[in-house]
Formats: sequence, structure tokens, C-alpha cells
Amino acid sequence: MEGFSAALAIAIVLAAFALFVVVKTAVVVPQQNAYVVERLGKFYSVLDAGFHLLVPFMDAIRYRHTLKEQALDIPEQICITRDNVQVGVDGVLYLKVLDPQRASYGINDYYYAISQLAQTTLRSEIGKIELDRTFEERSNINGAVVSELDKATGPWGIKVLRYEIKNITPPRDVLAAMEKQMRAEREKRAVILTSEGERDAAINTAEGKKQQVIKESEAERQRQINEAEGQAQAILAIARATGEGLREVASAIRSEGGVEAVQLRVAEQYVEQFGNLARTTNTVILPATLSDVGSMIAAATNVLRSATPPVRSTTVAARPPPPPSPGRPPAGP
Repeated sequence: MEGFSAALAIAIVLAAFALFVVVKTAVVVPQQNAYVVERLGKFYSVLDAGFHLLVPFMDAIRYRHTLKEQALDIPEQICITRDNVQVGVDGVLYLKVLDPQRASYGINDYYYAISQLAQTTLRSEIGKIELDRTFEERSNINGAVVSELDKATGPWGIKVLRYEIKNITPPRDVLAAMEKQMRAEREKRAVILTSEGERDAAINTAEGKKQQVIKESEAERQRQINEAEGQAQAILAIARATGEGLREVASAIRSEGGVEAVQLRVAEQYVEQFGNLARTTNTVILPATLSDVGSMIAAATNVLRSATPPVRSTTVAARPPPPPSPGRPPAGP
């Protein structure tokens, strides 16, 4: 029994040892991971994803790296801008391990080193610009930080992909001043827009009045032209009618008995107008002698006879002139 117990203990020890050796020698590397193996304290190889066997008591896994893209939080820090304003800035950094060997032996802790380098680079970039431009130049600041970090992390086997600023926090008094400035700027723009609207409205109103005056003047000019043309046509029609009437009168005078009819008509109008002298006013103008009537008729008759061509007739005998009426001078010279 004692021998059996000793043999069982030895078997158990051997089984435990074998299990220990298997655990130490058989390694399964997950996908997107890399293990750095040292043999007798010296770098031996980098194990990629898959199953691997190590030499017991000689090979050892010293470093385990993930090959995935990693996000490193950069804590908030106080930065001083170009115009001496303190702002709190934090961000997030994205990096990736490209060379596990250099990442293991190039630096002790690349997370800490990259975080510190990102903070110092960020302070340097913020100090180059003024506070008002920090929000506008965010993309430029991110690019500058990535460029500087990429230069430093190249020998470490780390690739810095991008950097993003999360928050820029100015002091409260600066925030209040910025709010006042923003409010004043908006009020200024509102006043400018209002004045521009009023100016455009005044210009449009003046332009409308100008067009109205122009249209009214053109309408007035056209009206005057139309009236002038109408008056000209009326005058021309009256002149034509007057000429036609005068021609008819002249033709009637040239006919037989026309001169006597003119004499009778002139005498009737003279007597009629002489009778109306004292009806409208208190002033009466009388001729010097009553013989003026006869002389006027005789003068008119002489004018008509001189303007009227003689009528040639061989069949009509000349009539003796009628005897003059009482108070009327004889016609003719």
C-alpha cells in the first residue's frame, strides 16, 4: 500500500508537471493581437494570430499588444492663448500599433508618452492663436498635433491617426464678455439690415415716383400734342369752310343782282348795330353826320365792283338806278 501510494503521488506530480509544460508551451494568439516572445531574456519573435508552441523554460511572452485602433483620452489642461487668455482644452487621440517589437522596446509606456506629448503640442498650438480664432482653427490645431505626434511616435512603432479637440472652455468672465460681444454683433447686424431695408424701400419709392412723374409728363405731352393736332385740324377745317363760304359769297356777288344784295345787307346790319349802341352801356358814340351811312355803303360797293369782273351780257338792258329814298344818299359816285 505504501508503494502504491508513492507511485500515485509520483504520477500526480508528473501529470501536473506535464500540464504545466503544456500551458507554458502551447499559446493561442487572438485575432488582431501580437505577442512578443523572448528566449532566455532576449527578443526572439513576434507571434501573430493563431496557435504556437514555445520551448519550455526558455521562451517567455513578455509583451502583449493589440493591433486594433485605440482611442486615448487626453485629459483637460490649461492653455494660454496668444492674447493671454486661459482656456481649458481636452481631446481624444486615435492611434494604432504598427510594429510590436519597437512598441515593446522603443519606449517604456507609449500611452503615457503620447499623452504627455499631445498635451505639450496642444499648448504650443493654442499659444499661437487668439481666443476668437480657437474655435475657427480647430481643424488646423488637430492637424498640427497629429503631425507633431506622428514624427515622435514613428521610432516607437506607433501610428497616430488623428486627434480631435472635445471641448474648449474659457473662463466665466470671458464667456460673459463673449456673449455680450456676440449680442452686440447681432444687434449691429440687425440695425444694418434694418437700415439697408429702409434704404432699399426709399430707393424703390423714389424710383416709383420718378417713373410716375415720367409717365405723367409723357401723358401730358401726348395730351398737348393731341390737343394741338385737334386744334390744327379744327382750324384747318374752319379755314377750309371759311374759304368755301367766301368762294360761294364771291360767286353769288358775281351773279346778277349780287352787288345790290350786298348793299342792302350792309345797310341792314349798320342800322341794326346802330340801334344797339345805347342798350348795354351809358356811353354812346354817334357819327359826325348822318351821311356817313351812305358813304360807307358807297365805299363797300366800290370795293365789290372793283373786285368783281364785269358781266358780259347782250340781251339784258341796263336798268336805271332806283330813286334814292328819303334820308339815304344815292349809291355810287
